[in-house]
Amino acid sequence: MSKLTKTIVDKATPREASFFLWCSDLPGFGVRVWPTGKKVYYADYRSKAGARRRITIGHHGKLTTEEARRLAMITLGDVLKGEDPAEERATRRNSLTVKMLCDTYLDATERGLIMGKRNRPKKESTLSVDRGRIARHIVPLLGNKLVRDLTQADINRFVRDVASGKTAVVEKTDKKRGKAIVEGGPGTAARTAGLLGGILSFAVSEGVIPFNPAQGVKRPADSRRQRRLTPDEFRALGKALEEAEAEAEIDQGVTGARLIALTGCRSGEVVGLKWSEVDATGKCFRLEDSKEGASVRPIGQPAFDVLDKTVKKKGCPFVLPAARGDGSFGGMPGAWKRIVARAKLDDVTPHTLRHSFASVAGDLGYSESTIAALLGHAAGSVTSRYVHHLDAVLIAAADRVAGTIHGYMTGKVESEKPARRARKSRQ
Repeated sequence: MSKLTKTIVDKATPREASFFLWCSDLPGFGVRVWPTGKKVYYADYRSKAGARRRITIGHHGKLTTEEARRLAMITLGDVLKGEDPAEERATRRNSLTVKMLCDTYLDATERGLIMGKRNRPKKESTLSVDRGRIARHIVPLLGNKLVRDLTQADINRFVRDVASGKTAVVEKTDKKRGKAIVEGGPGTAARTAGLLGGILSFAVSEGVIPFNPAQGVKRPADSRRQRRLTPDEFRALGKALEEAEAEAEIDQGVTGARLIALTGCRSGEVVGLKWSEVDATGKCFRLEDSKEGASVRPIGQPAFDVLDKTVKKKGCPFVLPAARGDGSFGGMPGAWKRIVARAKLDDVTPHTLRHSFASVAGDLGYSESTIAALLGHAAGSVTSRYVHHLDAVLIAAADRVAGTIHGYMTGKVESEKPARRARKSRQ
């Protein structure tokens, strides 16, 4: 018997029957190796009455050996205080409400114990959305129900209630005169049901319930319309930006709007863009921390033309600097509202420009994999910021798409889809 380490656990070879490896440094802490290769950490102890107890800490892979050791130390420390963690856990399982489960899930997620996309810890922005959906939809409708009593019928009813707007509300936020408009609808119901399913899967893994009642529940189709700009609308946006520049409106907002339109980047990626991530020689942005993690984004020349005219703020790393301090520009939402109001495009969001960028690329005949790479989707082929040289085809595609959009915005390209013109030329 020796100190239990990751190396020892990784090298443990499954046998015909399950077996334990115990830690010499922390008596009672061990890992069970199953014939299937599954490895589960446990804490063993004796209750005050002398009964032997064994409590599950977690699965190897979801927990590192050191994380499991720390959790075992907490459990065994409670035993020294005269508590019985196994009995308390069993009692808690029987009385655990959905709200309590959600709190436990968020706590585990914040500590990096629950993985998100591509098996990475969830980003803070994703966690913030999860907290909002839990607080505004899940807790009001299901918070007081016992987890063990949840049925598929409860989940179906929950989905219908969110879709019909039962949880819709306008509430104040911490900001001065701030408010949050909470809406229902099929899209909200579908995404919140997905989160609830993940929370209940966590409950299954923790032994709270034997199966997930959300499994098999049909989610409504997201009826949100995928809005895209027409060439004429691109021209209206271009004129609004020209007018804003002429009237000396906030430069960062105008620059940000142009970059979103010409790159297809997310609004947050543009607002957080640093000069160190701009690779003019390689014709790309080398984003350190996008929604998909580190990402190389091919960028067309029109976007670099915008950057060439952008004045760098001394001592600030951001392309769009804050008016005061060294942070990034925080006024993009307000600037965006003023720009689209001027263009009479009130239903257009920064995401609309991202979708429009993809749509123009589709009009030009580019494949889904190329478009995914241009947008930085996980399905795209460029997902590491350490790629030194991008495929010339991707750079050419970014140039052509950005050039077409720039042409629409300046009125130098006809208001006709390129694919349609190409068909006419072949006739």
